[in-house]
Amino acid sequence: MTESKAFISGCKGLTLTSDEKAFFAGERPWGFILFGRNIGEPEQIADLTAALRDSIGNPDAPVLIDQEGGRVQRIRPPIVAQYPNGAAIGEIYRRDREQGLRAAWLMSRLHAFDLMRFGITVDCLPVLDVPIEGSSDVIGNRAYGYDPRAVAEIGAAAAAGLKAGGMLPVMKHMPGHGRAFVDSHHKLPVVDTAFDELAGSDFLPFVAMKNELMGMSAHIVFTAIDPDNPATTSAKVVREVIRGHIGFDGLLLSDDVSMNALAGDIETRARGIVAAGLDIVLHCHGIMDEMLQVARVAPVISGDTLRRVKAVEAGFAKPDAADEAALRDEFNGMLAIA
Repeated sequence: MTESKAFISGCKGLTLTSDEKAFFAGERPWGFILFGRNIGEPEQIADLTAALRDSIGNPDAPVLIDQEGGRVQRIRPPIVAQYPNGAAIGEIYRRDREQGLRAAWLMSRLHAFDLMRFGITVDCLPVLDVPIEGSSDVIGNRAYGYDPRAVAEIGAAAAAGLKAGGMLPVMKHMPGHGRAFVDSHHKLPVVDTAFDELAGSDFLPFVAMKNELMGMSAHIVFTAIDPDNPATTSAKVVREVIRGHIGFDGLLLSDDVSMNALAGDIETRARGIVAAGLDIVLHCHGIMDEMLQVARVAPVISGDTLRRVKAVEAGFAKPDAADEAALRDEFNGMLAIA
């Protein structure tokens, strides 16, 4: 089989165009990601994930989605249930720790029931960011709360629910997006907090979950570490904080290379991501010119990235034998009480 390149790609619509099929066949991204624009009806979603895999001749290629609940839920009713946001799970936890952890596990296990039917195998969850008062709502109620230890516990339960359902999680956004005062989709957030304070709060959930197989970077400048580059393109943040202080040795994906927190054209951004030592460039928008720019820069997967990719590929497990209806009833009962 031809070697894959170190990028993940989106596509433009509900079905693949001939140009997209040719691009994927020639450039061989490691995996794919779906967004709301790719969601029509159940059979179409399953057909699209199959077509994406067929385009590169890999029936096991990972297909990702952001299915958190709340406002970040790409597949919505009536196809699947509308799920609560992370803050709602955090509120259950604050009232009753064990119930909160159970709710986090249940919601992820139900996501897995939903998504696996369509051939989606990776959910970009949990959100481990710890917001502060006054920070941008780009994270906001997506976060589990303001206590980093609680965020770590809830995040671990959420990740476990996905894995019980045969999916893999992606921790986001390393090493922490909670202090951003602007939305990194549009502007570059700059955080001036001292390293020791970051280590005692923002980094803690990622340290607690450092053994997960995948994580996603934050497009944020941490002036105490690297005043010139956001984490996504900072070799120093990757080396000293994500790989060093946090101790994460899993597959490190960039957040979307199209987000305007990053400077320069798409090729320049992708080149910076690769140079910083991230494993995979993530491109979400399905814009062919941008996809070509990413593909020009993304290397063939090798070395430590290949080792991490193999660990991810070996990490998918057969789903447990849970009773979906019973779990759904249990979860809905928790929400009714809440």
